[in-house]
Amino acid sequence: MIIGVPKEIKNNENRVGVTPAGVIELVRNGHTVYVQTIAGEGSGFTDDDYIRAGASILPSIEEVYGIAEMIIKVKEPIESEYPLIKEDQLLFTYFHFASYEPLTHAMIERKAICLAYETVEKIDRSLPLLIPMSEVAGRMAIQEGAKYLEKPMQGRGILLGGVPGVRPAKVMILGGGVVGTNAAKMAAGMGADVTILDNNLQRLRYLDDIMPANVNTFMSNEYNIRELLSTHDLIVGAVLIPGAKAPHLITRDMLKQMRPGTVVVDVAVDQGGCIETCKPTTHENPTYIIDDVVHYCVANMPGAVPYTSTLALTNATLPYALQLANKGWKRACAESDELLKGLNVVQGKVVYQGVAEAFGLEFVPAENVL
Repeated sequence: MIIGVPKEIKNNENRVGVTPAGVIELVRNGHTVYVQTIAGEGSGFTDDDYIRAGASILPSIEEVYGIAEMIIKVKEPIESEYPLIKEDQLLFTYFHFASYEPLTHAMIERKAICLAYETVEKIDRSLPLLIPMSEVAGRMAIQEGAKYLEKPMQGRGILLGGVPGVRPAKVMILGGGVVGTNAAKMAAGMGADVTILDNNLQRLRYLDDIMPANVNTFMSNEYNIRELLSTHDLIVGAVLIPGAKAPHLITRDMLKQMRPGTVVVDVAVDQGGCIETCKPTTHENPTYIIDDVVHYCVANMPGAVPYTSTLALTNATLPYALQLANKGWKRACAESDELLKGLNVVQGKVVYQGVAEAFGLEFVPAENVL
């Protein structure tokens, strides 16, 4: 198969879809890999690294899309890429369709095969291609939240871990999944007073067992959220419904209950956000303020640490990319329920129910397009 790796062109996105190590494996399996020039530069990989691994370098994104049967990326295509996508071309990347209707319609129109990292699902319902970036984003949420709690950043001017004689900051985490667990670990390690909320009592029991003493668990419901908002300094939104929009657990009116300089970090913003007032921002302009509350809503948080993020992501994606390249997407998806669940849009049809429901589109079961 001919595989193309374009340079990411989303604002401040420095990750790359395939590393030189991945190229070696793909070439060893008989595939041809074309990489756009300087595609790996942001992650610390040079064109020479890719050439030594067996890839060919192309000077433009148009040439990469033009020659490739499968495109391996990190982020969803942006508007300037839509015309480059060919009918029946396989795109293997993050899409997050449910948060952006124009992208969904564009991929339907292009009649591409869109296999989304975020909905590849194992039998235990874990999301193997979302987990690495959720781990990074959860840890970064605390790192960034601590920074924006500083007064020059218009935060409350509180040190996350406090000092002897002065209480630490209070951190509230909505969601006890991979993002929430990693955020709690990071916040606890920095000495904060942490409360993690989830609506799954079994998950709360597990977290209560494994977390240190400065992490408390709480049942997630509107009453409890409202009760906690006025006393917490950093609030992390970490709620995920695979392939669908995140629910709004914090609404606009709740901002009035927060103290001025409170920081909210919505990690779920790429799925619509679980804080109503959140809208996607970039690393270039990461924050804005509503009702004296600092909102940090960068949609590609792991892009700020591209070396770590690229290695973590490609460690997980490469085995699936090899299956798709070795077998072709139809046979690979027919033989793997995990990959089958990754199909979102195929040849003009929406084959993932959460995406169809988000925009009132006709849903076709993925099995019907194989």
